[in-house]
Amino acid sequence: MDLGIRGKRALVCASSKGLGRGCAEALADAGVDLVMNARGAEALEAAAADIRARFGVRVTTVACDVTTPEGQSRVLAAGPFDILVTNAGGPPPGMWSDWDRDDFIRALDANMLAPIALMKGALPGMIERGWGRVVNITSGSVKAPIPQLGLSNSARAGLTGYVAGTSRQVAPHGVVINNLLPGIHATDRSASLDAGVMAADGITQDEARARREATIPARTYGRPQDFGAMCAFLCSDHARFIVGQNILIDGGAANLSL
Repeated sequence: MDLGIRGKRALVCASSKGLGRGCAEALADAGVDLVMNARGAEALEAAAADIRARFGVRVTTVACDVTTPEGQSRVLAAGPFDILVTNAGGPPPGMWSDWDRDDFIRALDANMLAPIALMKGALPGMIERGWGRVVNITSGSVKAPIPQLGLSNSARAGLTGYVAGTSRQVAPHGVVINNLLPGIHATDRSASLDAGVMAADGITQDEARARREATIPARTYGRPQDFGAMCAFLCSDHARFIVGQNILIDGGAANLSL
């Protein structure tokens, strides 16, 4: 399928690996030029070089932390963008008693306020040009909160509320905003969570993964490529009538009736 976005320009945050890279590769395959961001310059440059070689698109890199105002200014200075994919690693798991105010502020900065700042920076240009796409990578915990991820549950739920209103305000201008909610994918994040189970229960990594795969109807972790394909579709011309939605990609793990 031709996604109708060849020649568009996208900022994809945290895209040197994992779900962000899956999105960057899918957009590049559709002919989209990229501004790729990550904190680690070495991994970022390696990912950018690979995508240039494989897909023949223009790729600019900006190594910075987009959870900080300085990082946000740096990536926005590389604009304008037709497409924005926001993404940042989630806060650590724990118990309700582990977290204090500073922990919540850090979670809000990374997983709510940073994507809001990037949207505020990119949306005016999209509105002026009459076309734009924003995809926020959030979490399946928005629809089915995960007990040990209270910081993530809280921050990402706040972003969801912001997008619910903002997406409907900008839709008349040809700008479409949606959220993608990953379940368990084979990324560093899932490996970190598996490691917590290994330590707590005294089991191997393979056993920890098998235990979690058994909770997924698809009986496997998702791949970054699976996630990236949906991201690219939501960034396409074909997604013009999909506004303000929270789309689960979780292999059926969240058994929601509505």
